[in-house]
Amino acid sequence: MFELNQIPFFQEIENSQNILIAGAGGGFDIYSGIPLYLSLIKQGKNVFLGNLSFTVLSKYNAENECENCWSISATPDEDMISYFPEKHLAIWLDNNGLKPPIYAFAKTGVKPLIKTYEHLIKKHKIDTVILIDGGTDSLMFGDEPGLGTPTEDMTSIAALSSINLKKKYLVCIGFGVDYHHGVEHYYYLRNVAKLTKENAFLGIFSLLSQMKEAELFEKLIDYSNNEMPISPSIVANSINSAVNGEFGNFHSVYRTKGSELWINPLMSMYWCFNLEIVAKNVLYIDTLYETMKIEEVLKEIEQYRHSIKINESKKIPI
Repeated sequence: MFELNQIPFFQEIENSQNILIAGAGGGFDIYSGIPLYLSLIKQGKNVFLGNLSFTVLSKYNAENECENCWSISATPDEDMISYFPEKHLAIWLDNNGLKPPIYAFAKTGVKPLIKTYEHLIKKHKIDTVILIDGGTDSLMFGDEPGLGTPTEDMTSIAALSSINLKKKYLVCIGFGVDYHHGVEHYYYLRNVAKLTKENAFLGIFSLLSQMKEAELFEKLIDYSNNEMPISPSIVANSINSAVNGEFGNFHSVYRTKGSELWINPLMSMYWCFNLEIVAKNVLYIDTLYETMKIEEVLKEIEQYRHSIKINESKKIPI
């Protein structure tokens, strides 16, 4: 039983000690988990970081941890490429006196990713995995008018749902940021309602500008923008804008110019769910478990979409 004066998600992980926070969709998703990481280490927990990576990891200064997984050090590469979120995160954390193990996962299908997670869980005696999504498209079940960019998110969700671990969670932040990817938030709220009926919704908490975690998050985003000026994170910058009270069609980076954004107070809130039950609600999840390559995941999603009647477009009626 949960208490009104406590956040259910934190009650769930109160006794967790070795926690892996992993970016669901890769890229900058792990950045969205850094405020949570900072909070958990203050609580005395051991926290490890992982991320599905868009970088060709075998070409750079990364130590091969296991097949399809690399350990990322804070040592800069001489030929540092313009896009390497995991490396820049490691350097920024190290500059701030924080040295968590950081792992980058190759973009594979579900079966190889399962092995990666199993290796890290065994090595670090992980008792809890938190999958972090910068955005909300990880909560699209498959029949919505638009799914956003589901391939990597669903690869991660399917992989983790296959692993025998009691505490597995999906945490989303960035309500509204997927608007420009075609996600209709009417359906996001529909899905939250369904998960509520199934006791899988574990509450919401806000990242506020008065918090130390938010202050450090903003510094991380500023550092990242400076180090990777060609590819600043739309999601992370939008979340940071929301934390600082911006609203509506506000643009903080050049990449969004010409598009319409909806920065809003809900964008800076973490939405927490039981990952196992989320996975059971993904209508095509069973078709993903045998995939070896990320392209196979995309193909399965597309084939499923072609086989069903997609729900009609709906706007939030308020």
